[in-house]
Amino acid sequence: MTVEAALQYLESQHNALIERLRDFIRIPSVSAQKSHAEDMHCCADFLMKTLTDMGLQPRKMPTGGWDVIYAEWLEAGPEAPTILIYGHYDVQPPEPLEPWTRQPFDAEIDEGRIWGRGSADDKGQIWTHIAALEAYFRTAGRLPVNIKILIEGEEEIGSDNLPGFVQQHAEMLKADAVLISDTSQFAPGMPAITYGLRGLCYLEVRVQGAKMDLHSGGYGGAVPNPIHALAEMLAALHDADNRVTVPGFYDDVTPLQDWEREAWSKLPFDEAEYIKMLGIQKLQGEQGFSTLERLWARPTLEINGIFGGYAGPGAKTVLPCWAGAKISCRLVPNQKSADISKKLENHLRALAPETVSMTVEHMAGGEPSAFPTDHPWIKAGERAISKGFGREPVYTRLGGSIPIVQLFSETLGTPVVLLGYCHPDCGAHGPDEFFGIDEFTAGARSNVFMLDEAAHIPSV
Repeated sequence: MTVEAALQYLESQHNALIERLRDFIRIPSVSAQKSHAEDMHCCADFLMKTLTDMGLQPRKMPTGGWDVIYAEWLEAGPEAPTILIYGHYDVQPPEPLEPWTRQPFDAEIDEGRIWGRGSADDKGQIWTHIAALEAYFRTAGRLPVNIKILIEGEEEIGSDNLPGFVQQHAEMLKADAVLISDTSQFAPGMPAITYGLRGLCYLEVRVQGAKMDLHSGGYGGAVPNPIHALAEMLAALHDADNRVTVPGFYDDVTPLQDWEREAWSKLPFDEAEYIKMLGIQKLQGEQGFSTLERLWARPTLEINGIFGGYAGPGAKTVLPCWAGAKISCRLVPNQKSADISKKLENHLRALAPETVSMTVEHMAGGEPSAFPTDHPWIKAGERAISKGFGREPVYTRLGGSIPIVQLFSETLGTPVVLLGYCHPDCGAHGPDEFFGIDEFTAGARSNVFMLDEAAHIPSV
């Protein structure tokens, strides 16, 4: 009766849980902006009180940046498995505000959705786990498994301090599996388990010509133009088939398996609707692969920004002394971010003409990850979502990066189960972000079932 009682609790307390989630969303916990420092502390305190009221004894733990909130309940016994639940309480800045049609921190309810920054990424999703835990504690006074909870405050600024924290506290965080809900459904009403994520390397390149900006009439035609040089370098990073030209870029790429290509081809993905939604003329990408294959399982190189010279109003006939670009690569198993970053730098140096000098700053990196879909913990997630949503989830990869996934896998030696509950176009990082109330309900139910399913997996 434990599961049934927990589900009845979710139903009876549904409105109260939604209102508390709205309170959570209303806190503008923007980790990237110093002006929100007090809000970050307030949000951490909100979680502390929430977990304390549940009967736990949470701790604020320093990281060198924003605090981590940690709590554990280990009374299921040493024979029961232990789950580590991860989430983050910081959110992206809402700016620019002009595209928003609702106030980003009002947590308005409309059209069956809660609207607000962080509602989907990640407050609403972590709240589905909190609701499931509360349902067990309020009805049975205990959980069927041991749990550890780690909610950080720096995910939206790169989690720079989390690797050191996890490595320092690896024994404390030891678990049989990690549950993360920071991904999405494949389509509305079509829940997904994400079993693979792309990694990332990110760098900035600058090329330098003269020691100062020059008059283009007095010097143009005799002095090298760094913007010209950089544009030629960047254009040479892809060939006519949209393949990356960096030597060795594809050497370690794990090829797609036949079952993946077959399964993904059956997903209800409409390219025409995708093009219309994006407002573009047509798609492009590496030849020989479908759009989903390009998004989920092929590495990329993208120019994220290019700058130099004069770009203000009116005319200024200047010959710029320098130009720069920001470049990111999304990586797939078994690529390594440090290796690709160095190969990219070497290739840029080879492309740079003798007329300019070049500097490179390596800014960020994260490793790709993939987990076998037949792993017992992944299958437990499949059964839980099937019961919570009333339909089986599909298996997907994601084109984005969650570096903490590989960190947990390597440091703790545990599988990571990615249970995504938000709408696929929920507006995360953009205007009018939302989390569907039905999605919250199904997600919380799935988490109740997940705790029950986990109790039947032998602890290692």
